[in-house]
Amino acid sequence: MRVLAVLVSLTGCGPSVSHYLLIEQSLLAGDPQRAATIVEQTENEYGAKARLLYEMDRGMVLQLAGRYQQSSAVFEKAEEEVERLYTRSIRSETAAFLTNDNALPYEGDAYEHVMINVVNALNYAVQGELQEALVEARRIDHRLNVLGDKVRDATKYRTDGFARYLTGILYEATGDLNNAFIAYRNAYDAYGVMRGWLKMPSPPSLRADLLRTAEALGLSTEFAEYRQAFPDVMWQSRSAQEELAQVVMISYNGRAPRKVDMFLDLPISLDAAQLVLLNRGIFRSPYPRDRVADSVLYGLSRHVVRVALPQLIPLKTRVAFENMTLTDSAGSSVTVRSEPVQNITALAEKSLSERLPAITTKALARAATKFGLAEGATIGAQHAAGRDAAPWVGLLVGILAKGLAVASEEADKRSWQTLPDEIHVARAWVPPGQYTMSIQPNGQLSALDKAGHMVTLTAGQTLFVLQRVMQ
Repeated sequence: MRVLAVLVSLTGCGPSVSHYLLIEQSLLAGDPQRAATIVEQTENEYGAKARLLYEMDRGMVLQLAGRYQQSSAVFEKAEEEVERLYTRSIRSETAAFLTNDNALPYEGDAYEHVMINVVNALNYAVQGELQEALVEARRIDHRLNVLGDKVRDATKYRTDGFARYLTGILYEATGDLNNAFIAYRNAYDAYGVMRGWLKMPSPPSLRADLLRTAEALGLSTEFAEYRQAFPDVMWQSRSAQEELAQVVMISYNGRAPRKVDMFLDLPISLDAAQLVLLNRGIFRSPYPRDRVADSVLYGLSRHVVRVALPQLIPLKTRVAFENMTLTDSAGSSVTVRSEPVQNITALAEKSLSERLPAITTKALARAATKFGLAEGATIGAQHAAGRDAAPWVGLLVGILAKGLAVASEEADKRSWQTLPDEIHVARAWVPPGQYTMSIQPNGQLSALDKAGHMVTLTAGQTLFVLQRVMQ
């Protein structure tokens, strides 16, 4: 009966994610301040086990609301939480094994850890605090170097093209050409390694960066190699850009994928197999069943084991690119098209595919253990009840224990859902002066255009601009 009490107390643990609907509605309405308020007001819904997730979500929406300093402070806490979660209590592991992985603290995926530093670097960059942004760039370098040493399999996520690319842009913006070239080279190599599953080639602007910085540093051998590798890339020398200003537009497009439960109902008798087929198999049930109905039905059967695995649902953006136009006081304009540089959905898919074999093995073992514990609880109840009451007591406890074993089975569906689906970058070099800047997402309504925004640029300046497009 003690086992039964544990199952009752832990059934259904895991944070509610209903608040994501309200966050998305606020962002769709162009009200990131409300989205930030919603995250803060629903802190308790995340729970103590999802503290890191709360801080990542809060940091992101605070950035979108233009509260960059607060966002950075939150991301600092998120980094501390990542380090703290390297250790995990045996008690939490036991609770998760008896119910589901939502009983464990959410540690985040490796790409999410990298994105903490990427998003925080952008917090500083948009404020013009480039030295502080470089601190995050160095943290990115360190994190990816450690990851590369830890993960030896080149087919797995062990580097990040966009994260490396951003560090190169930041280094070059501060005049550190040597580190900029190294970062650009690492980014180009990373895109090459990731291309098979990232579904995104290296951006043409990155190839131009390699040519420009290699020439400026006098790296004749590297310059000749890249010139031969990129014969069609248009680029300007560093000397030609020294008196120009640069605008770097970062666009967060679409929504990160979400996870849902994929249930595998495993029968351990012929009658149970027929039940599973009728309930969820090739034969359609005459009326829809929910999880509660399944728990009751399979509890009555007492011969069905449920396994829950996470399944990723992509929410792909409809924005192929953005046109960023800078118009000076004389009416002359420069228009550049953005390039896709990061595919968050592909990162999430890769991360899940790498972890799924271990998740499946653990889920099968957990389901078998819970079934065995339910059997033990049934036998124990029968012995405690005595000979006369044993049959019906055993029946009731068996139905309840095995129904709870089914009900408590749930995949860990937590993820950083306030991230976008893709990240695009547009870069323009223009003479110093005052410009009207407009950003028009391709194929979208004019209401999404950022038009009439005035910016004043000085020689050698790099201005970072962020935007969020939910479609």
